[in-house]
Amino acid sequence: MSTLIDTSRMSKGKRDALELTENARDKQPTRPSFASGLFLGQPDLTPISPFPAQHWDDKKAGDPFLKNLRCVLDEYVDADEIDRTGEIPDIVIDRLAEIGAFGIKIPIEYGGLGLSQTNYCRAAMLLGSRCGNLTALLSAHQSIGIPQPLLMFGNERQKKTFLPRVAKGEISAFALTEKEAGSDPARMQTSATPIKGGRYYLLNGEKLWCTNVTRAGLVVVMARTPPRKSRHGKRRPITAFIVDMKTPGIKVTHRCRFMGLRALYNGVVKFYNVKVPRENIILGEGKGLKVALSTLNTGRLTLPSACTGLAKQCLHETRLWVTNRNQWGSRIGDHEAISEKVAQMAADTFALESVVHLTSALVDEGDTDIRLEAAMAKMWGTETAWRIVDDAMQIRGGRGYETEASQSERSERPVPLERFMRDARINTIFEGSSEIMRLFLAREALDPHLCRAGAVLDSRLPFGKRLKAALKAGLFYAGWYPSKWLPFNFGIPKKVHESLRPNLVYIKDTSRLLARTLFHAMVRHGPALEKRQLQLSRIVEIGTELFVLTAATLHADLLIRRGHGEYRRKELVTLANYLLKRTKLKVRASFATLKDNLDPETREIGKAVLDEQLRELEDLPG
Repeated sequence: MSTLIDTSRMSKGKRDALELTENARDKQPTRPSFASGLFLGQPDLTPISPFPAQHWDDKKAGDPFLKNLRCVLDEYVDADEIDRTGEIPDIVIDRLAEIGAFGIKIPIEYGGLGLSQTNYCRAAMLLGSRCGNLTALLSAHQSIGIPQPLLMFGNERQKKTFLPRVAKGEISAFALTEKEAGSDPARMQTSATPIKGGRYYLLNGEKLWCTNVTRAGLVVVMARTPPRKSRHGKRRPITAFIVDMKTPGIKVTHRCRFMGLRALYNGVVKFYNVKVPRENIILGEGKGLKVALSTLNTGRLTLPSACTGLAKQCLHETRLWVTNRNQWGSRIGDHEAISEKVAQMAADTFALESVVHLTSALVDEGDTDIRLEAAMAKMWGTETAWRIVDDAMQIRGGRGYETEASQSERSERPVPLERFMRDARINTIFEGSSEIMRLFLAREALDPHLCRAGAVLDSRLPFGKRLKAALKAGLFYAGWYPSKWLPFNFGIPKKVHESLRPNLVYIKDTSRLLARTLFHAMVRHGPALEKRQLQLSRIVEIGTELFVLTAATLHADLLIRRGHGEYRRKELVTLANYLLKRTKLKVRASFATLKDNLDPETREIGKAVLDEQLRELEDLPG
């Protein structure tokens, strides 16, 4: 993959980071994703239409656990007390372990519940509506801790050895981040040196912000193994190890504390000559980054699921408030300034729930590349939930800003919006920040074009190879590009409710415009396009909005055809129409700012700050 991008003019650090990440990417996904088609101007609705609703048997399998989880939350969990003390009581963890909450997706033969991704996300919704600390505990344990990497890449011995332990409630963690290595894995310093003929490795280094590590029994640790020779020179590959926290040489040196999630068991852990057997390597030596990236693809879905639960709870509390609070002679919900926020919260909650159901179903199908869908769900879902919490607080005013305990002391019904806001803020940072998600999505959107035309731009290749690549790419684009101007909309499902068809027509039309726009940007900027992060971000925003609208539209269609009792047909159509019109406004603005923006001034001011030319702005009086 790295040959598709000309890295010859990059700095060594940037080149190493890019090539390391590129080589860890999955090369041949089984079935192309719907989201990737949005950037190519050819979204294929066939795999996702009709909307992949949860099968009755699967729902029936998950319902008993959901009932048990709700009972534990109702009987044993005081989320405000957990927030106040910074600790999750042992009895809560014990009860969660008893009902199988630490092994939701682990197969029954390894001691787990064997439930689907959809049921796991349903559980995350319920947890997200109650307690962010419990959500983080179970998410970090199952989505990026031991269970998910072993389910995806573990061998049979590893599964039999470790999965029963974590299914019973032994907490696990994931150690990737370091002081100088966050989103850039090329800067990782933790090392694993083979000893005794390669039968063991000595692990040395320090990991930062390792969630669950202060209570974990097992940890997945990413470390550099000895250099390998390649045509680009020697490289120090990254390898994933299963590490038992009881192994000598491991020390948790600090428990980190945060603005929200005050009971998060997050800390700094040091490894000093920690002896790890070779059989604890996941997938293979040098394949650790692939393990990390692939695990995160699925693991990221926990956050939008939890955000859906949070959004539902905020909408519920807001509805109660705006219908019962009277000001200036009427309910405050009847004032347009408030009803606008309420309408947006309702539409966003429906759209977010639709995205989570769709992406979960795609994971359960098991043969679809969901990298883009997961990244879009994480980025859009966490940012949307933050906006919903913010609006809910604004609507409740001082009572939103007041703590749950203080409201109780005044004999008012306590609503924990203040805690929700503090806990929700991390979601746009966890497991890949919004900015990193946009860069990731931009890279994936460019990938089909890089596969076809990247060699043309690679100055490292001989002229003859570049010419041959140019001719091949030219033949492809001679047919592809004109087709993106044709106003035909094949592939719109005939059974979609007639009132929702305009949504799908708009998605198809706008997808072709988006594909042309991305192609024009490549032609105009060439290899320099990867530096135009603000432009690429706008392209990503457009694609994401189209994906969200698609999920909401097809979900509404499913509910209309089912005659679902929770929603009336008229309200579903209104929600879908609202989302269509709002998407049009957002997309129109994004297209406009692709041509008319403040990017040059932004770069100039940013550089002035970095060069200390505006230090006077930092001066304070006195």
